[in-house]
Amino acid sequence: MEFYQEETSMLRRAVSWVVDIVVVISLAWFVVHSFGGQVKISGQSMMPGLADGDLVLSDRLAYDLGEPHRLDIVVFEREDHRTNVKRVIGLPGETVQITGGSIYINGQLLEADDSLRQVSLAGLAEKPVILGEDEYFLLGDNRDGSEDSRFANIGNVKRSQILGKVWFRVFPLIGIGPVK
Repeated sequence: MEFYQEETSMLRRAVSWVVDIVVVISLAWFVVHSFGGQVKISGQSMMPGLADGDLVLSDRLAYDLGEPHRLDIVVFEREDHRTNVKRVIGLPGETVQITGGSIYINGQLLEADDSLRQVSLAGLAEKPVILGEDEYFLLGDNRDGSEDSRFANIGNVKRSQILGKVWFRVFPLIGIGPVK
């Protein structure tokens, strides 16, 4: 009789454990799909931080409750309805200019890591780019291999085009973790 009770108790614990795992996974899936999304990185424009084929999670709620900040990595929808991932450089109302390989915001050198401040091709930002009250200037981290706000086919990105903030890499597993 004692053996039967012990076996039943172990079975109950195992079932309880499995149910707990299923509930946690279901809750995580619900949160990710309700308040965010998955984006597969396409191309090399966000190297070295994000590579072609990386799968990242974005947080829509962050920008439903607040606004994008400088150096946030965001998902946005282009005019051709494709999604892209880039870094916020210029904020609404600011003037962005790229001179001598460096980025200037309102005449001041961008405060960021050297790798994020250096640009070899200025594009449209060779002359001052004045952002509207709902516009952002976005650049890829791989400045030499990125199609971004420096080019007419992207240009300044309106707030309504920004879908969410990239916050976590889920694939490849070796790179799993928060995105900075």
